[in-house]
Amino acid sequence: MGKKGISVAGNLVVDILYPVTGLPKPGELTSIQDGITRSTGGCVCNVVGDLAIMDPDLPIKALGRVGDDADGDYLIDSFRPYKNADISMIRREGKTSFTAVMADTISKERTFFHYRGANARFCEADIDWNQIDTDFIHIAYILILDALDQSDAEYGTKMARLLCHAKQRGIKTSIDVVSEAGDRFNRLVPPALKYTDYCIINEIEAGQVTGIPLRDAGGNLIQANIRPALEKIRRLGVSQWVVIHCPEGGFGIDQHMRYAESPSLQLPPDYIKGTVGAGDAFCSGALYTAYQGGDLPEGIKLGNAAAAASLSQPGATEGMLPAVELRRLGEKYLK
Repeated sequence: MGKKGISVAGNLVVDILYPVTGLPKPGELTSIQDGITRSTGGCVCNVVGDLAIMDPDLPIKALGRVGDDADGDYLIDSFRPYKNADISMIRREGKTSFTAVMADTISKERTFFHYRGANARFCEADIDWNQIDTDFIHIAYILILDALDQSDAEYGTKMARLLCHAKQRGIKTSIDVVSEAGDRFNRLVPPALKYTDYCIINEIEAGQVTGIPLRDAGGNLIQANIRPALEKIRRLGVSQWVVIHCPEGGFGIDQHMRYAESPSLQLPPDYIKGTVGAGDAFCSGALYTAYQGGDLPEGIKLGNAAAAASLSQPGATEGMLPAVELRRLGEKYLK
């Protein structure tokens, strides 16, 4: 087991939530209600926070870009409670990335308007490999890191080049992607998978990567397709774990092609206060297990428990618990 910790790279975002009375059609008006809130979001904010709470002794490095503005100050300040998180490598330039979330108080649906901002310029040149003494690097999200999503003549994408350089330095690599409609998955994700040790994504993203449908027209999980999707992603180059998480549970195959699955926790009524950050929480639990030398079934179980903890509070990391408490939570609600 390594003792040098985990680096988390990629998106840092300010989420601004606007409660609205119905989502308008083009040309229509809707009213924004009281209760506008601001919170941190993105892979780096969420995963760093989750890991720091899971294990206060775990060395963590945050890598990315925020703007030289008030929102950037807000994001930097959000890391202050995590004494084990090194934020010295977050670069400040330009305008901070943000997402305006229109939350319909009637239908409970949400619409997202994302400004790429500083995240769009995050690139390998922002990482001083000589200053990073780390065992793992987790980077996300592919598809909304514009500079890293650019094509590369040798590796396919700049992201794939970065991951290859990490592996050459003996660093284990982990990736996540963002859910998106369209054909960019086929161009941008497979090159990165050639240099990925741990791929931890949701069922929508796995379906886009593989072309294998994982939900039917009624929205039901096609569980028979899960293992073929995992195996196809593994064949694209992932060397250790491929994991798919979804509301129904977690599923994966390891480096020996052994399959594992575990259902989501059976949570009591009114337990769920918010779903933002649950995917990153699952990823954090699985990644922490891998770092500690645990096996895939343990990783899926801790991922499910971490996701459940995240669901207990409106914010992405507010409900996170130390790893020992997550394991007790998993035992309590696993039916």
